[in-house]
Amino acid sequence: MAGRRSAHDTPEGNNAVGIRSWFGLDRPEAPEPVRSGPPTTEQLLGALDSIEAQAREGRVPGVVLSRLLRVTRIVRQTLPRLDNLGLGSSQGFSVMATATDYLPVAIGNYLRLPRDWADTRPIAAGKSSVMLLVDQLDLLGTTMDKVYDAVCRADAEAIIVHGAFLEQKFGQASAGGALGLGPDPVQVAPQPPGPSLSPGPLAPPE
Repeated sequence: MAGRRSAHDTPEGNNAVGIRSWFGLDRPEAPEPVRSGPPTTEQLLGALDSIEAQAREGRVPGVVLSRLLRVTRIVRQTLPRLDNLGLGSSQGFSVMATATDYLPVAIGNYLRLPRDWADTRPIAAGKSSVMLLVDQLDLLGTTMDKVYDAVCRADAEAIIVHGAFLEQKFGQASAGGALGLGPDPVQVAPQPPGPSLSPGPLAPPE
């Protein structure tokens, strides 16, 4: 007596297996990827270099390139001071996302379109793709300006705090307070002007 055939032994079963293999449905589920920490400063700078190169190679219009370079310049200025805000802050996240997500997506979406179509065909609110891209880059530039200002203000706060400490410890500098490092210097009164020592005109020889 012949053994029972499984569904895989029938033509229908073979076709089903082939279709599942074709679409990758018979593959085992991939394990969850290991989540890494936030990107390093070097990685963020590399992302900025990459998006600038992509824009230049794609020959984006000058209005796009100038705005892109403005955003990347501000991000580069902000990165060395980002520790003052903390990578977990909303402002720190905005800087990282701008370098690794917002800019690449904005430029990539534009470069995938035919140039003449992207620069001339209105697609939203009467604006073409390139006009919408300019608006997006302007928004990112304004946002990064605000973040950079916040970072610099955090540094300036250290100056204010240190100045308050010095005033409390040593006195008001504007009132001529001494620094408490020893006896006050002796004030010497200015001397009244004496007779002029400059020689007068020479008498003519007799």
